[in-house]
Amino acid sequence: MTVMIGPYEPHHRAAVTGLLERSLLADDAAEAAEIVDLLAGSTGFVAIDGDEPDGEVVGVALGSTGHRDPAVGHLDLLAVDPGHRRQGHGRALVEAVEEMLRGRGLTAVQVSGNAPVHAWPGVDVRYTPALCSLAALGYAHDRTAWNMTAELVEGSPALRETRSAQERLAAAHVVVRAATPADLPELRPIIAAEWDAAWVAEVERAIGGHGGCQLAFRDGAPVGFAAWGGCRPSWFGPMGTLPAATGLGIGGVLLRRCLREQADRGLRSVQIGWVGPVSFYSGAAGAVIERVFFLLRKPL
Repeated sequence: MTVMIGPYEPHHRAAVTGLLERSLLADDAAEAAEIVDLLAGSTGFVAIDGDEPDGEVVGVALGSTGHRDPAVGHLDLLAVDPGHRRQGHGRALVEAVEEMLRGRGLTAVQVSGNAPVHAWPGVDVRYTPALCSLAALGYAHDRTAWNMTAELVEGSPALRETRSAQERLAAAHVVVRAATPADLPELRPIIAAEWDAAWVAEVERAIGGHGGCQLAFRDGAPVGFAAWGGCRPSWFGPMGTLPAATGLGIGGVLLRRCLREQADRGLRSVQIGWVGPVSFYSGAAGAVIERVFFLLRKPL
């Protein structure tokens, strides 16, 4: 049978979801539908097995223009059905995305999360064949990122009670509670100014129903936040505490309140994505480094 490369269209959504379910690692495959929905703004190509447009989708590659750097493109998704690998389909799909990005006048392409819309920081090193294929296509290792895993089982550090800590915070005039959409007008400028404008969109999605968000207020003013589910349901982040309020233990309380919410949704473990402060998450939630990602780059 002939495999054709054609544009990814909305009617391919279900087929691509099925492709991811049978192509990705178990933790990723479990959220295949959410990943496809998250990347709805990306464009790209599918590989179709057969001579007709409605044949079986056996590969997909999606790309986008960088949100932070509009001169750089991103390869957001690449997957090939296990039964159709090592036949050149991945190469053809990546080359089609590169040509699409080149046509937009972009100067480079990255395989790294295009925040605020990203399913992964980069390529999980366990997807070794994908890393080898991308290296053969001229992609070079740029950086390394990692996730930490927090186990959500009763008695674990991640689900330690927060009541006593909240009482200590209350003595310092700090109150914590769940965020609501009514908090967004006040939160948006604070998060954009102090941390990262891309985080605003992730917090908006979390509060808007894709996950949850916990807030800390001192004397009525927001001083900290922690969100989950803004990109993927089983992932935690982002979070931050204003410099003037650090050292009070706010971050640990907000983190564990979010993890409790995720546990109440039936999750048995959570990925803390794209981690910076490893020691904090280890101490506050017993989290361990588990998933490691290579971030790649290629000039166009």
